[in-house]
Amino acid sequence: MAEDPPLPQRLQKLLAGAGLCSRRQAEALLVQGRVRVNGRVAQLGDRADPLRDRVELDGRPVAARAPAFTVLLNKPRGVVSSCFDPEGRTTVLDLLPPELARGTGLHPVGRLDGESRGAMVLSTDGELTLRLTHPRYGHRRTYRVWVEGQPEPETLERWRQGVPLDGEPSRPVGVSVGERQPRRTLLELEMREGRNRQIRRTAEVLGHRVLDLSRIAIGPISLGALPEGRWRRVDPEEWGDLDRLG
Repeated sequence: MAEDPPLPQRLQKLLAGAGLCSRRQAEALLVQGRVRVNGRVAQLGDRADPLRDRVELDGRPVAARAPAFTVLLNKPRGVVSSCFDPEGRTTVLDLLPPELARGTGLHPVGRLDGESRGAMVLSTDGELTLRLTHPRYGHRRTYRVWVEGQPEPETLERWRQGVPLDGEPSRPVGVSVGERQPRRTLLELEMREGRNRQIRRTAEVLGHRVLDLSRIAIGPISLGALPEGRWRRVDPEEWGDLDRLG
């Protein structure tokens, strides 16, 4: 699969991607008139092609890096959320074309345990990786979970309040009931933390074992109709402003 040619990027993204500053700092540099594109003072909102346009900061050329890219994968059950598995199990990279998965720096952003399935982001973008994995940003993740039995309203309220694990408090959880069947219940959960096997462990504490767990969205990026085991490229614009990613 051939790489798509890079598209013109917003200058604040281009400067941040070159490792010179954050996006917010880049906006300040633009306002101060310290950035030029092809000899012209750039304005906030301008774009440039890093391989064709000459971008300068304080008169010094900004070196172009290989454009970062991100993919969304619908991980099947049984696939390992890592780049390599010493036990020889299938990893998320094994589901991608070799030319995309190897030698590009593409890596999983976050994890899903082997029994779980659904949305996984893989990226070469360090800024995006930080935003999606550091606890302080608390971006949302949405799950569709079948649990054993029929949780009582009081049990669901306990889940919403956040069930402590390992002696540590948990953040509140958005919990809604999607469907009730005689022996199982479908819940939709919206969470802003991702501790190890947190949903499964919480469900066990509350007496309702998880039967099936699928992550259907990460921040604003939803699986939609993406089939299990398939992937798609994610346009950077789909994330919106990373400073407000939540």
